[in-house]
Amino acid sequence: MNGLEKIEFLEKLGLELQSRMTFDEIDMYFSGHKIDKKSMQPNTNSKRLYAKDVLSTVSDEVLFKISSELGVDSPNAAKIVEDATFWKAGHFRLFLSHLASFKIKTSKLQSALRRYAISSFVAHEDIEPTKEWQNEIEAGLRTMDALAAILMDGFKESNWCDQEVGVAVGRDVLIIPVRKGLDPYGFIGKYQGIQANNKSVAEVAEAIFRTLVKSPKTNTKIISALSNSIIQANDIEDALDKVNVIKSLDSISPEVLENLKQQILDNKILVESTDFINTLNNMLAKFKSPKFVIQSQPTPEDWGDVPF
Repeated sequence: MNGLEKIEFLEKLGLELQSRMTFDEIDMYFSGHKIDKKSMQPNTNSKRLYAKDVLSTVSDEVLFKISSELGVDSPNAAKIVEDATFWKAGHFRLFLSHLASFKIKTSKLQSALRRYAISSFVAHEDIEPTKEWQNEIEAGLRTMDALAAILMDGFKESNWCDQEVGVAVGRDVLIIPVRKGLDPYGFIGKYQGIQANNKSVAEVAEAIFRTLVKSPKTNTKIISALSNSIIQANDIEDALDKVNVIKSLDSISPEVLENLKQQILDNKILVESTDFINTLNNMLAKFKSPKFVIQSQPTPEDWGDVPF
């Protein structure tokens, strides 16, 4: 990456850390990556500037690893994602690997996952896929945040499905085995997976979401996607549903909730909805976060008393 790309990359990382962590948590996070901070003391009240100063001293390899954990696209990844137009912007990117015979049910799963701000790529097995389709699959594999493999009779024998799992293993992204008559095998044999037999599509979608929340590899990005989908919502019912999804979690970072409250102020549709504000405050109360309050703006008549 060139100099300008690195400056912009560090800015994105600094903003992400600022919105999610306290100063102490940022230091703990850096320590987990063995980043030496002995010569770096916060000389500012800005977490963003402090994080940028520290990260400017580490290798690109560490920066890319941190960006992956935080769900921030690196310069190269951002260019690839632009080519993969099938992902919904801002959503978590989940590759669904399955047999062609299960395509209809997988498409229904794709729809159910949207509730959780998960954008799914529905791949399928084809004996001789066109070059264009192969390019789409490869783009999906390069840009996915995680892969869910729907394991059923014939999956192991499919060259395409097996190779898709192999790419996920090589990229070290989270793999979620969805057991539909076949147990995890080979490199994914260590994962228990999700039992899909006798479950509805909605239940499987929720189980996938819960797995993404629990995994350290995907927790930050799935929570960020869910939060951003509320901030950018233009449909009240959809926003209410996603707030209730957050409420169903066992815990969530206070910084995420504070950022959510700040960003919601820019969404006129949400702040003008009493139902939304009440639902939001019920969720905030569960996590002992201060209520969302809209500060009244001064009227033009009041401006005359404002000091110049």
